[in-house]
Amino acid sequence: MLTCADSRGLVLACALLAGGPAAAAAPVETPYAAVSLPFELLRVPGTPVYYIEGLSGVPDSVNQGHTSNAGFVVTDAGVVVFDALGTPALGYRMLQRIREVTDKPIKYVVVSHYHADHIYGLQAFKEHGEAPVVLAQRGTLGYAGGTADSQGEDAARRLEQRREALFPWVDEKTFIVVPDEVFDQEKRFELGGVQFEIHHLGPAHAPGDSIMLVKNYGVLFGGDVLYGGRVPFLDSPETDIKRWLAGLDYIAGLKNQVRYIIPGHGTLSDDAGQVVEATRDYILYVRAAMARAVQDFVPFDEAYRNTDWSRYEKLPAFDGSNRGNAYRIYLDEEARSLKK
Repeated sequence: MLTCADSRGLVLACALLAGGPAAAAAPVETPYAAVSLPFELLRVPGTPVYYIEGLSGVPDSVNQGHTSNAGFVVTDAGVVVFDALGTPALGYRMLQRIREVTDKPIKYVVVSHYHADHIYGLQAFKEHGEAPVVLAQRGTLGYAGGTADSQGEDAARRLEQRREALFPWVDEKTFIVVPDEVFDQEKRFELGGVQFEIHHLGPAHAPGDSIMLVKNYGVLFGGDVLYGGRVPFLDSPETDIKRWLAGLDYIAGLKNQVRYIIPGHGTLSDDAGQVVEATRDYILYVRAAMARAVQDFVPFDEAYRNTDWSRYEKLPAFDGSNRGNAYRIYLDEEARSLKK
């Protein structure tokens, strides 16, 4: 993968110049499986904050499960990681990238939420890192389970699905790492003179949805509450649109503290307001369209076909996510109408 700078001077991944988002790279062996996709390490300008940008789409054998973003912050006393990517092999590649930058110990891995594309890489951090503290919001325990031998039904089903869809990157040896430490609404800590603030905004996309503000540098890791330049994913059993919109309002209130946003999926932005509004506008558009259809007793297939999706159909992940998003919201609006 090549890199380039946009008109604002931000370093971005120029995947298309390298032959498309799934362009093959020289395979890199890991203790789990070889990774043969570009795995560019990008840096937030003028900061010790780094990130890896996932590819758009549903995790599959073509993208090798590399669909989410993750990053890390280097301090004088150690490293704080945010999310761990979607396979143990990708987590190991991230460890390799960290070691290219610093030999300081990895102290924390903060998890935005417990969905497969953000957590399976934790296994590599536990097995090949310095056993850092995995930190997540308490609501993630319903998915992860209370111990390494206990996990929720949804987690078990997803793991079996990924063992088929993402073999050999996810296999019978892949397991879910349970948080070492949980918090309720917020967690603040300092490491090497850098201040970190983690806030729980869920349930939005998922019960444990959390964001992390790196205060010294004005960098916000948004997890899957925020999507940069791609269609958000609303089709989750735990999605709570009302809470999600409230979370976006909270992030909007941080605008004077945030210089850069690294979303859970999509590209880095130096315009926090634009990322918040783009995510909000999509959610409101889908909800309004499906609410009208339910109110007018229009069947879903007809409602979806007659909705003007032109403002979103060119965005990454539209084909893989938009119809499912609309159907999920249609069902929510149906349930809401029955309660009136």
